[in-house]
This record gives sequence, structure tokens and C-alpha cells, in this order.
Amino acid sequence: MDAREMKIKAAEAALAHVEDGMRLGIGTGSTAEEFVRLLAEKVAGGFRVEGVPTSERTARLCVELGVPLKSLDELPALDLTVDGADEVDPALRLIKGGGGALLREKIVAAASERMIVIADESKLVDTLGAYALPIEVNPFGLVSTRMAIEKVAARLGLSGELSLRQSGDGEFTTDGGHYIIDASFGRIPDAEALSSELNSIPGVVEHGLFINMAALAIIAGPAGARTLQANR
Repeated sequence: MDAREMKIKAAEAALAHVEDGMRLGIGTGSTAEEFVRLLAEKVAGGFRVEGVPTSERTARLCVELGVPLKSLDELPALDLTVDGADEVDPALRLIKGGGGALLREKIVAAASERMIVIADESKLVDTLGAYALPIEVNPFGLVSTRMAIEKVAARLGLSGELSLRQSGDGEFTTDGGHYIIDASFGRIPDAEALSSELNSIPGVVEHGLFINMAALAIIAGPAGARTLQANR
């Protein structure tokens, strides 16, 4: 089973949790896109959902495939969000934001009664941090914000390069008009402490640590998909 087949298996297992008539948060990324394709097939057969996309990229795919969409203002309370992750630990703490949609992803997840994470087994880790942590920042005061992040990291015993994400000839810009700093800490032993410290920096719009948000993780491997519940 190749990587795409594993993503499809995870998406199929997540789709079993989606009920007719649900208000659904729809995630961003390669695994979430497989979920959208499968969902679209059910919609074409008469299945009713109203979806809130977490990015413009996801919105375009949904429109292309015929999945009905609403804004989060139109559907401010959601039944379920299905989204991918860059890393998942045994407590279902996540690193997200590799695709740059972490702010909208977190807003949509927080508006949902439940969040299900879908991923292949390469994303399952004992401790978060091997994947660089995306930190969404306001362009204004960028240097000061970066210095504040460095001070937070030093206080928590974290080190590693802080890289401003690039795209083409310039800075990568999120759907909200912000920049992303990717923090290569290597290992984050206390994700809760780091989350709290980053939230205290005014120039940090949001960060990619999703803590106590996922109810289930569906992890696909060569033997098929398995469901993990939070070990909290």
C-alpha cells in the first residue's frame, strides 16, 4: 500500500463518522483532500452535508467536486471537523500548519463538537517537534516577534532554526495575510507550556500546536486504518 492508498484508507474510515445532514468542518492538506473526494461521491448520491472549508484551497476543491459550502459565520456551530495533521502524539496533541492554513483550521476545529484527525502512520510520533512548528505571525513587527519567540524557546530549553517561510520570490502569505515562521525545535517535551508562552506574544497570531482538540485519530498503515483515542 503506497502513501496515497494509506491516506484514502484513513479518509474512508473518517467518512464513516459523517452522518447525513451534518454541519462539517473540512480540513486542508493531501489527506483531507482524499476525504473531500470521497465525500463528494456520497454527496453526488444524495448525501446531505453543509461544509465549512479551512482554506481557500479546500474551498476550491469542494466547489469543483460539488460539496455544498457555507461560511463559518453562516454555520458558527459545527458537528464535526475532519482534518489532517503533520504530527500526532499518543495524547492526540498535534502539529498542524504545514500547508499554511493553521489559523482557520484551529478556528473551525474550535467551533466543532468533535474533531477527527486523519493521517498515515508516518505522522505518529512519541514526542512532537521533529516536524517544524509553524507559527503564524503578523508582518508588522516581524523582527521583534521573532526575537520574542527566541526568548520563549530559550526559557523552555528549546533550540533550533527559526525560518521565515518562503514562496516563489517572496514570503509565504497565509489566507489571512500573515507570515509563517517555521520553528525547527527537534523535540518539544512540554507542548502545553510552549503553547501558553507563544500565545502571550502579541505578534503571534496563532501557532500549530493543537492541544485537547482532537477526539479521535484515524491512522492508516500497510495493514489498514486504526483508530486512536486520546491518552490524557
